[in-house]
Amino acid sequence: MQKNALHILLADDDEDDRLFFKDAFEEIKIQTNVNFVHDGMQLMDHLMNKDNKLPDILFLDLNMPKKTGKECLIEIKKTDHLKDIIIAIYSTSSSEEDIEDTFIQGANIYIKKPSDFNTLKKIINEVVTVNWHYHTSGLNRDNFLLRLK
Repeated sequence: MQKNALHILLADDDEDDRLFFKDAFEEIKIQTNVNFVHDGMQLMDHLMNKDNKLPDILFLDLNMPKKTGKECLIEIKKTDHLKDIIIAIYSTSSSEEDIEDTFIQGANIYIKKPSDFNTLKKIINEVVTVNWHYHTSGLNRDNFLLRLK
């Protein structure tokens, strides 16, 4: 593991999405250590294991087997040692209900999965370079949904 690298965790059951994500991180100019879990149960087991380093940013898919991203989000925010993890919802859903629910439940940002690689790289770069202390101090619905121009 690289010293001073950002520790990124992606929870996503789709292997193609995980590979797309990994490739995008390899092309951006920020030192990162990217790990993956394949479902909600594996995510919670990983986060609850004291031997695992907590991620600096968790990218969380909503539609996963065994335990959904929303269920994981609720559990994370109710767990003292996990509640401060920065959570980027990373989903194919653009449902207003999903966006509203995850905002209320404490996610830091909502990202609709892009269909092209260059947009994914822009999104990842934006998320990992944001000053999260500043961004979340004034969190509102307008800066919750990430929209790239």
